[in-house]
Amino acid sequence: MTEKRAVDTWDDVAGMQSTEEILLPSDPLDRVLGQEEAIELAKIAARQRRHLLLVGPPGTGKSMIARALSMNLPAPSHEIRVVKNPENSERPFLEVLDREEVEKEENLKKESVGVLMRPEEAPGNVAEHLGYKCKSCGKFSLPTDLNCPHCNNSKMDGGNRSNPFQDIMGSLGGMLGDSIPQMTAGKEKVHTTRTRNGEEETVIFERAGDKIRMLDQSALDKRGELARTSSEKVLVKLNRNPFVLATGASETELLGDVRHDPYGGHDKLGTPAYERVVAGSIHEAHEGVLFVDEISHLGSLQRFILTAMQEKTFPIMGRNPQSAGASVKVEDVPCDFILVAACNIQDLENILSPLRSRIIGNGYEVLVDIAMPDTPHNRARYAQFVAQEVNLDGHIPHATIGAVELIIEEGKRRARDDNQRNSLTLRLRELGGLIRSAGDIAVMEGAEYIEADHIRRALARSRPVEDQIRDRYGSYSKGLSKDLSGVQKERSEYYCQTEHLDDSMFS
Repeated sequence: MTEKRAVDTWDDVAGMQSTEEILLPSDPLDRVLGQEEAIELAKIAARQRRHLLLVGPPGTGKSMIARALSMNLPAPSHEIRVVKNPENSERPFLEVLDREEVEKEENLKKESVGVLMRPEEAPGNVAEHLGYKCKSCGKFSLPTDLNCPHCNNSKMDGGNRSNPFQDIMGSLGGMLGDSIPQMTAGKEKVHTTRTRNGEEETVIFERAGDKIRMLDQSALDKRGELARTSSEKVLVKLNRNPFVLATGASETELLGDVRHDPYGGHDKLGTPAYERVVAGSIHEAHEGVLFVDEISHLGSLQRFILTAMQEKTFPIMGRNPQSAGASVKVEDVPCDFILVAACNIQDLENILSPLRSRIIGNGYEVLVDIAMPDTPHNRARYAQFVAQEVNLDGHIPHATIGAVELIIEEGKRRARDDNQRNSLTLRLRELGGLIRSAGDIAVMEGAEYIEADHIRRALARSRPVEDQIRDRYGSYSKGLSKDLSGVQKERSEYYCQTEHLDDSMFS
């Protein structure tokens, strides 16, 4: 096994054979390259529960910061449920349980399962009554076998044996599947008693697929304690991901909804209202992080996020006025989340002023960096980045140090394109694509590592399609004219608008 070492300067990396030897930081926030200010504020936000607005171009680590922040939070401590309201079904109750209560209930469920056994291990008369054991030959089969497959005698009990149509019904059941109830031999459950420690107790045997479940008095008592949960629905689980991505969410995805029921929640035909309640992203992010990239694209929905941030609760109701769920509402559903929002500089003006005020009043706004100084320490961070991308992808080999050096040179070139001299770019999403492209070449060639030559060839492959068009046709407009047929040229409004444009616009 390769010994791994932490790297702080390029000298630590230079003596390695490949990035496989690099020890990655345990804190996800320390895996984010550059962005020192944003990382420092993210650590504060995780500890103090502050909001963040990250501003900068795509691919600079904004979503990675948000996800890493959520991994620095304590585990959620509450589970949220909706409970049937017997007096007004369209106003379900809300129940919030802490971890101790949920774990106690989980233990009850485990204890209420009873003991699973093979039919051969159950008392003979019990196995017969449940339809596992044939009364004629004494051999075992499933209750769905109405006739014993061993002796071909009927396994139906006295109550069903008199049915002259049992063979026909059995055949129809096989053809129609779930459209009619499946006929089975024997009973679903058998109640018996036994004496234990001088006291008589009830024991129930019931079908459990190809096995039999035995429930003693203790298990039955536990089931009785759990009976109250039969009219509950878990809305937000206790053990959940504290990172909730709400980028581009619709109104129902963001705020929750009540599903439509064509029977209007009728007691006999429909689905009860509490079972149709669906949590929104703001509720699922309770005690965690709600991440919204390109938050300005949410438009007017931003005001609902603002309300949820202020109140820390938000009702769930049916949002389609034509739906039977429109009359259902659950009040005060918890949604105490940390908002991490992100946008480009040009979209700042489209974020609601009250929302920005709320973030500034209880959090921070950060302009992320697009480059970091070209220093020995940051070159080592680049090597760490390559190792992280390889581990994250899971399908490509590690890179040699020579390949890392070429990636560093490409990072310097891209920083210069942003007018950042003596720097390394932090537009790392595109560099990650370069590493994967080189890794794919290495895999197809059966190479042990990503070599420098793989990086060179990947650079040639990863050029934007606009560059490829100019190389092939000489200009973007000439390429467009070659690509369109005569009829398309006449009909395409886009062609008419662009055929006289200066090609410098596409450089």
